[in-house]
Amino acid sequence: MSETHATLVELAQKLYAGDAPGVLALCKRALGEGLAAREVLDAGLLAGMEVVGRDFKAGELFLPEIIVAARAMHAGIEELRPLLAEAASGAAAPRTAVLGTVKGDLHDIGKKLVGIMLEGAGFRVLDLGHDVAPERFVEAVRVERPQLVGLSALLSTTMPMMRTTIAELERAGLAAGTTILVGGAPVTAAWAKEIGAHGFAPDAVSAVERARELLAARGA
Repeated sequence: MSETHATLVELAQKLYAGDAPGVLALCKRALGEGLAAREVLDAGLLAGMEVVGRDFKAGELFLPEIIVAARAMHAGIEELRPLLAEAASGAAAPRTAVLGTVKGDLHDIGKKLVGIMLEGAGFRVLDLGHDVAPERFVEAVRVERPQLVGLSALLSTTMPMMRTTIAELERAGLAAGTTILVGGAPVTAAWAKEIGAHGFAPDAVSAVERARELLAARGA
């Protein structure tokens, strides 16, 4: 095993452990050893997060551990971001995702986690925050023209606002040009279908996978 490969393996392990300072230090070391930022992202950060996602689905990790690992990944992404942007200049523009927790709902930990995961998967993410009115979603979609819109709700009482938001996007003629993904503790696939969303994801790891599937199916 080469020293370079060993650094990336250690980076993935530190990310799995949720060691943000360790992740940051190893990103710096890997870059100092001459690795490209994209290689550090793919073979270090994303490789580690893939194991996190696998073990989460297997019931070996739980949401608090996912959040800590995601924060560690975000620390690494922030270190790599300038180099990734430089490498991407002249390349095809990344896919854009607009995310937000719907109006009346103040919960956004899960939605933030989805944003971090999407960034790690190469998306440009615009996070509108929580308690986001339908009109704000409409304006963001009109300006950003995202490939993906993510609506989150943690309270069953705010779920109807997802329907309202999608209806406003349709009224503005914007729904057909993007893919709408919904999620949150009370949200189900049946609800997503009922309100006109394109898909549903039960957790942050699945959200990235589902987003890729939906965009590929729609040729976006």
